[in-house]
Amino acid sequence: MMMSSRDVARRVLQRVDEGAYATLALAGELQRARGLAPADRGLATELTYGVLKRRRRLDFALARFAPRGIDKLDARVLDALRIGAYQILFLRVPAHAAVDDAVEAIKRLRSPKLAGFANAVLRSLAREGEPEPPSEPRAKLAIVESAPDWLVNDAMARFDADEAQRYLASLNAPAPLWLRANSLRATRDEAMRAVAADRPDATLSPSEVVAEAFRVEGAGDISTLAAFSAGLVTAQDVAAQRIARMVDPKPGERILDGCAGVGGKSTHLAALSGDGAHIDAADLSERKLDLGTDLARRLGVTSLNAIRCDLTDPRAPLADAYDRVLLDAPCSGLGVLRRHPEAKWRRAPDDAQALSELQARMLAAMAPRVRPGGVLVYSVCTYSDEEGPRQLERFLAAHPSFRVDGELLRTWPHRDDADGFFAVRMLRAIE
Repeated sequence: MMMSSRDVARRVLQRVDEGAYATLALAGELQRARGLAPADRGLATELTYGVLKRRRRLDFALARFAPRGIDKLDARVLDALRIGAYQILFLRVPAHAAVDDAVEAIKRLRSPKLAGFANAVLRSLAREGEPEPPSEPRAKLAIVESAPDWLVNDAMARFDADEAQRYLASLNAPAPLWLRANSLRATRDEAMRAVAADRPDATLSPSEVVAEAFRVEGAGDISTLAAFSAGLVTAQDVAAQRIARMVDPKPGERILDGCAGVGGKSTHLAALSGDGAHIDAADLSERKLDLGTDLARRLGVTSLNAIRCDLTDPRAPLADAYDRVLLDAPCSGLGVLRRHPEAKWRRAPDDAQALSELQARMLAAMAPRVRPGGVLVYSVCTYSDEEGPRQLERFLAAHPSFRVDGELLRTWPHRDDADGFFAVRMLRAIE
């Protein structure tokens, strides 16, 4: 039986409940459902991310029309109800279509009795509309912007009430698509013209802070662009692009990209150095290094040397001294919640503390590998103070030969139209 867009969304949500990342689970399920029309694939994506982003608001609305609440419902029934409620409240889908699909799915998955319950709840929601949120400011913000309590409390502590609302709302908006012009093959203007030729209806906007970056709206699947296939562009958030520029690589230098991942920053370092530096791209994941090698090949980069290793192991096959080291460390990922909305429902209170300990070990292992007079850039895609400013403070106290060089980088989704990053550039003294 051909899967529908709603079937795909339910399967993805189940896999997310089981621990999968939404991006990977959705890609896998869409691959399985190859017969879906483009519009239906788009609906599956919208339903998946819409439910993950708006989960608390949807549950609040559903509970209003469930006499005994929804806390005791199993996850699969909740998925079907949430998908139905999302269509009723946020999409221009006829209410009867949303209700009928949820009812049939629950009847098939569980029982006619539960299907009847779902029918009553969703029809009441469609008829009476979304209930009013609580009047207390924090509780209202948590429901309206569908955020867990820890996230609301953090936002209210950082910002005034208006900015806290804008920040939380930004996490429910689509993440922007930023491309990086590959300066080894094209200038930004040339890359933008090539993209525009393929997608004349797309909107392209050059970044004011990164010379290679431009924002794209309405371009569809960028992997089908001729400019993408030819290696003129690659997708990379504008905040992430700022990190390589902080490193400021030069031809002839020996550079280490610790935690290189899939190669976005490594290949940017290569392009900025005219492919003339020697760049060791290190990571613990062989799969990520393979993807980084594929990216380097598409972009025409030849200066990368992939090394699978544990950075904290003194026996790691790395050079004793590098001119520049980039440590884009594993982190809590709070800066990319709009790309990974499932993470806001998974976060444990001690995540940042545990990750900060790993980051500290990595920084301590990288410090001696920076030559005297060399550069160390530390970055994380999070806004946690424990992983950012306090991590920096502890490192400088333990390593007095390093000093901050320039201003700290801190980006926010609602302020910078970018992922949330913390980054710092440090110099090691010449001894």
